[in-house]
Amino acid sequence: MIKQRLKYSELSPAPYKGMVTALMALEKGALDKATIELMFMRVSQINGCAYCLDMHGKALRESGVDNAKLDQLAGWRVSHAFSDRERAALEWADSVTLIAATGAPDSAFEALQTHFSEAEIADLTFAISIMNAFNRLAISMRQ
Repeated sequence: MIKQRLKYSELSPAPYKGMVTALMALEKGALDKATIELMFMRVSQINGCAYCLDMHGKALRESGVDNAKLDQLAGWRVSHAFSDRERAALEWADSVTLIAATGAPDSAFEALQTHFSEAEIADLTFAISIMNAFNRLAISMRQ
């Protein structure tokens, strides 16, 4: 068992509450919950956040997402389990999460525009960014 380094949510309650509030706002936004949770899961895979993988894997299963689809998420590029819309979102999640290497290329953004409204793209980008922040907190503080 890994020991948590700091209880960051208690030590910095205002910033933590702000992040949670941002997450809750996404639930009222343009994107459906399944898309948001799928992005959370993918970002957490890339970042290697076991805590978040467990939490979002459970949420996706409870919402009825097929286990086979979740099993193939890490290999989404070669899987037939994902729609074109999901592929565009997953490409964006990968690009934004690995932004130092990818620069969030125009090709990834343009693919989004085919399948998502501007409001959905904004919410998708917030979801990816917020999950990256939560992953970094959980991993660095050993949650």
